[in-house]
Amino acid sequence: MKVLVAVDDSRGSHRALSWVLDHLFFPAATGDGGEEEEQVPRPDHEAAAPELVLVHAMEPLHHVMFPVGPGSAVYGAASMMEAVRAAQAENARNLLVRARLICERRGVAAATVAVEGEPREALCRAAEDAGAGLLVVGSRGLGAIKRAFLGSVSDYCAHRASCPIMVVKPPPDAGDEDDGGHRTSN
Repeated sequence: MKVLVAVDDSRGSHRALSWVLDHLFFPAATGDGGEEEEQVPRPDHEAAAPELVLVHAMEPLHHVMFPVGPGSAVYGAASMMEAVRAAQAENARNLLVRARLICERRGVAAATVAVEGEPREALCRAAEDAGAGLLVVGSRGLGAIKRAFLGSVSDYCAHRASCPIMVVKPPPDAGDEDDGGHRTSN
């Protein structure tokens, strides 16, 4: 099974990746002498280890207008847009490298993918394109009113992803991000 984990620089994303590494992926066990411990035979349907893919959605760039005087505006130069795109791609690469290093420190190999587009749509598209068996996203812990105005990537994916989705919620003591007392523990 292929497990896609959405990663960005948010605490929710870090929590989701940590949860996946703690609960779904287990590095090969070794004994004190460095030799492989005897493995307990598993049924055939469990024989293949899941595959981990870290996916980062880059927001699309929109044309930028700058006011140059009363009643007039000009679009940003193409070279400026290219520089912003290059910086965005570099940030995505760095973020994915850091996430992959977290996985490697835990003994788990992970592939990385950067996709461009509105994050909620891009994540659903990436899950479908990859043939994912599970999409994992973190939650910001927005309340119902904030979620209605700001939108929710996890809510969108839960209703539109082509595979099962798991939303890793923030802990109950996550500070000022209140969801109206409707949290459940994991």
